[in-house]
Amino acid sequence: MNCLLVDDEEHALEVLRHHLKQVPALTVAGATTNPLEALRLLNSQPIDLVFLDIQMPELSGLDVVRAINGKCKVILTTAYSEFAAEGFDLEVVDYLLKPISLPRFLKAVQRAMRTTEVTAPAPAPEPLEHEYIFVKTELKGKMLKINLVDIDYVEGMKNYVAIHHNGLRTLALLNMKALEDRLPSRQFMRVHKSFIIALSKITAIEGNQIQLKNIKADIALGDTYRQAFHEIMRKKLMQ
Repeated sequence: MNCLLVDDEEHALEVLRHHLKQVPALTVAGATTNPLEALRLLNSQPIDLVFLDIQMPELSGLDVVRAINGKCKVILTTAYSEFAAEGFDLEVVDYLLKPISLPRFLKAVQRAMRTTEVTAPAPAPEPLEHEYIFVKTELKGKMLKINLVDIDYVEGMKNYVAIHHNGLRTLALLNMKALEDRLPSRQFMRVHKSFIIALSKITAIEGNQIQLKNIKADIALGDTYRQAFHEIMRKKLMQ
């Protein structure tokens, strides 16, 4: 984590530098005694965590927190406890009272790291056109690659499934549950004990029958799956 140290007392900065050296995951990206300079650094460099004094000339640490508006994590450092409530209202990670001991410093850093892990954005899902599966076919020793974007629907057949894709029908040594768990739920849905369909291939719904693009036979909608299916479809329904 890139860290910025801000305190109007040089001695306090030295204490923070010493503590940061004990944590390899932390890097001192900058240090300043001027809060205005701190704002400039925050706007010009990638900073993950700021150790910020509260009482400083011209601009208080709390003013700095408001100015950066959640741009990075903040740990307040101060000799005064009366600002703690206001600091936590501004959602700072922690509030360290001077003199800052190393154990208390490490505890605040761990809290900052945990917070960063929790709030880190989840990786974007792989685009469907890039996803594929390999399945064991009924031919001994043969495995077939099937692009997920090509799958129209899957039909359960006891110990096999028939994967209908691009006008082909491939028998695979799988059960429906295993394949249902493997296919991304945002694109595929089980609509019957014997059918999983690609939602993007639906062209019409009539009663308990689902019609798919380029597929002659209708797909039956099972009672067990009807409510969940219609909830998904209602989100697409124009009133």
